[in-house]
Amino acid sequence: QVQLVESGGGSVQAGQSLNLSCAASGSTYRRRMAWFRQAPGKEREGVAVIVTRSGTTYYADSVKGRFTCAHDNAKNLLFLQMTNLKPDDSAMYYCAADVSLSGGSLWQPEDYHFWGQGTQVTVSS
Repeated sequence: QVQLVESGGGSVQAGQSLNLSCAASGSTYRRRMAWFRQAPGKEREGVAVIVTRSGTTYYADSVKGRFTCAHDNAKNLLFLQMTNLKPDDSAMYYCAADVSLSGGSLWQPEDYHFWGQGTQVTVSS
């Protein structure tokens, strides 16, 4: 079991920045960690993925160049630094963990096994 708790959401103006954090506890094996988001009436979409052993990161096209995902393995923390925020970035942001040994899609929520409760990000124009 992995427990995930997000923090750092809030309301900002377009162009501003926010930093999200996700504290993980429980099982220490987490092959991949990810940030997803879901806006009202829309499907949950992947924003950033990090392979915890290598540190390799992947980003959705919509956030490339603006968002940075990082992982502190020693402290079991996952971060999402968000800059130049846009109104379209408004959503509930979720931290997720993949504890499988291999395989799975980067961006399919079904391939992540544990989820946090989410933190709200609202960007006004």
